[in-house]
Amino acid sequence: MGMINKTWGSLFNRERASAAKSKQANEEKEPLGSDMKDNFDRIMQAFGGSKDVVTGRCRIDMPGPIQIGYAYMEGLVNITIVQELLKQLLLLRHDGIGSGIREPDADADMINRIRTRIPSIGNAATVADFQTLYKSVLSGNTVIMVEGYPYGLAVHTAGGNDRAIEEPMTQSVVRGPREGFTESIHTNVALIRKRVKTTNLWLETMTIGEITQTEIGLMYIKGIVNEKIVEEVKERLGRIQIDGIFESGNIEELIQDETITPFPTLYNSERPDVIAAGLLEGRVAILVDGTPFVLMAPALFVQFYQSAEDYYQRAEFASLIRILRYICFFISLMAPSLYIAVTTFHQELLPSSLLFSLAAQREGNPFPAFVEALLMEVTFEILREAGVRLPKTVGQAVSIVGALVIGQAAVEAGLVSPAMVIVVAITAIANFVIPSFNMGISIRIIRFLLMVFAATFGLFGITVGLIGLVQHLCSLRSFGVPYMSPMSPFNLTDQKDTILRLPQWGLFSRPRFISQRNTIRENNAPTTKPPARGKG
Repeated sequence: MGMINKTWGSLFNRERASAAKSKQANEEKEPLGSDMKDNFDRIMQAFGGSKDVVTGRCRIDMPGPIQIGYAYMEGLVNITIVQELLKQLLLLRHDGIGSGIREPDADADMINRIRTRIPSIGNAATVADFQTLYKSVLSGNTVIMVEGYPYGLAVHTAGGNDRAIEEPMTQSVVRGPREGFTESIHTNVALIRKRVKTTNLWLETMTIGEITQTEIGLMYIKGIVNEKIVEEVKERLGRIQIDGIFESGNIEELIQDETITPFPTLYNSERPDVIAAGLLEGRVAILVDGTPFVLMAPALFVQFYQSAEDYYQRAEFASLIRILRYICFFISLMAPSLYIAVTTFHQELLPSSLLFSLAAQREGNPFPAFVEALLMEVTFEILREAGVRLPKTVGQAVSIVGALVIGQAAVEAGLVSPAMVIVVAITAIANFVIPSFNMGISIRIIRFLLMVFAATFGLFGITVGLIGLVQHLCSLRSFGVPYMSPMSPFNLTDQKDTILRLPQWGLFSRPRFISQRNTIRENNAPTTKPPARGKG
């Protein structure tokens, strides 16, 4: 697989080099002019006269009248903030600027004077060229210009019609916070800062996408995170040259360590508490504007079998549920292949009564066990996908009724045996127990491969397939961190939060394979004792 990745990389080296040259040639920025009318004409010409581009002018009565212009994109701005900004601009004529009183800074730059007089635009960025102006307008900013000055101010007024903060759809919990990320990167950053109140929580932003100009945020806790991982993430993001980024999945596919693997090597979540907990462990969060799913790196195999609720319930209950998830992992992965292998090659492993029952069920079936399993698995995958794509009002009903009707009809028609229907149903239900949807898809892919091995070589084929699977998992890396750590390579200290979860007082250190800095995160050894029972 490494050779395949190198081959793919070499194929695109020349194209990337030529793209970099053309990008550098297109980055020649055209400066703004001092004539406001000409600037507005250029803006409307660049946007093709689009009706959602709003431009306007207002006059401030100075000792001589001064024209102030503004431009913004309707629908991307918070119109209340824009109206308040324009109101403050108009009120400037009532203070010292327009009173006719000569001030010490009367000859200073008018734009800087406006910046100092209006607190809401004190940190506004300076716009001196049309490319920066277009980017600011498309980001939801309002650009302020003054007649006679070849530059302006980009005031942050982004807002528009953002979705309200709601409970996550894919990672619901019985006990825990109900807040989920939205499609606004600024809201998502605020949700994380709401939980991690420290100045060491750093945010770095960049823009990816030649056409979409998507804003990307990089968050980590300085002093805890491994600096080499941060630099590696920055380097991989900096190498991306693409027309558009619409979802964090586009970023995930472009920066992952291994491209030819069914397993996800980056973790994604739409829960702020999960991302905040990952930051405290030394991970790096990658936020993409326009999606509620935030990426987290590095990712470990055991991380995909952990749920946020594990840390809000008692340790005993959380450990029991985790064990159940790993059992469901093996059921979902191996149940159909084991049924095929035992009924086809190893009937002697079954008790006589069960063997006679299965033989009676399969009497008259025209297909071997492998074809039965393949038929039922493909049918269930079709029903699962149909349930996702159908409207919510009928999707769930169609999935349940379809599975029951098709299963019952297949048994009555003699196409499959009742035992095969049971095995496929248990396999599907066990797959839904896995908290991560991405990992569930990986298991579904490998399940079909093991079914082929079982139909060809029996239990020996399953054993060979599992050995190859383990070898592949142990070869994976996520930003240099072994994917199967802390189980391989084995680390006894980090076993406190893998298959079992110790009580909160036992989670005293951060995962050593992720961060070697500031590893101790608590000192809460249990020192209290229950009160002595009173006499009498």
